[in-house]
Amino acid sequence: MMNSSFVSSPVTNTASRVAARRRRRRKERKLSILLAAQSQDANSNNFAADWKSETQEQVYSSRLLGALRMLRINPPSPTAPKGGRAVREAADKVLAVTAKGRTRWSRSILTNRLKLKFMKRHNKRQRLVSAARGSNSRCPKKRRLIIQQLKMKNLPTVQRKARVLGRIIPGCRKEPLPVILEEATDYIAALEMQVRAMSTLAGLLSDASSSSAPPPS
Repeated sequence: MMNSSFVSSPVTNTASRVAARRRRRRKERKLSILLAAQSQDANSNNFAADWKSETQEQVYSSRLLGALRMLRINPPSPTAPKGGRAVREAADKVLAVTAKGRTRWSRSILTNRLKLKFMKRHNKRQRLVSAARGSNSRCPKKRRLIIQQLKMKNLPTVQRKARVLGRIIPGCRKEPLPVILEEATDYIAALEMQVRAMSTLAGLLSDASSSSAPPPS
């Protein structure tokens, strides 16, 4: 009995130490995750507040004006967007550059612009293949859409609205609800600043064009 007690006590002590270490590590992980989330929230809130500052609006306006000048100087390629679509894409690209890649939506806009350049040839090939196959290639797409609509109907209301919001915010299609809400807050503030800056630029350009026009004879 003496020997068994002496043998079992070190084993028990070792097991308790291992369990204590695991508990301590779990607490440390939870604390680090909590601190990281708090710092991320603080950074996102500070950056969202920057969209309302006049300095940020001036920086965006100057970059947008330079991008619009480049559109006028460089002749667009036949496949490039034209007119209002080109202006909208330039405005969104400048907005993502101004965000400096701190958010998912800004990184998504910039990466999508790069992907579009490399996918033009691939899209041309797909169009030729789909035209050769005829209307039979459209059936799988319709089936996928019907399946997605049925899945959306079976989802709860909160999840369904989160899916819709995730499709609107760039780069948030497969993200959880807290991330979507955080990105949406920053994205909406950025869009509001974009509207203010573009309205100001439109007013300045219209005033400049009216002042430079010759007087009526």
